[in-house]
Amino acid sequence: MMQHSLKGQPYIELNKALKLYNMVATGGEAGLLIASGEVLVNGQAEFQKRKKLREGDTVQLGTLKLKITA
Repeated sequence: MMQHSLKGQPYIELNKALKLYNMVATGGEAGLLIASGEVLVNGQAEFQKRKKLREGDTVQLGTLKLKITA
């Protein structure tokens, strides 16, 4: 499982996190996957591409997982 440290920031947007950790190749791909319900946040399908991820949240796309830390 990958981890993202917020480093003092209050949140990171879902689409940006997917791109930052190379879970998708482009922002457009992120948007399509989110809109189709393929991205899970805390175990549930998330449809907001700019969903604010905060400490403790987990993101899953297929077998890739990302945990948000402080």
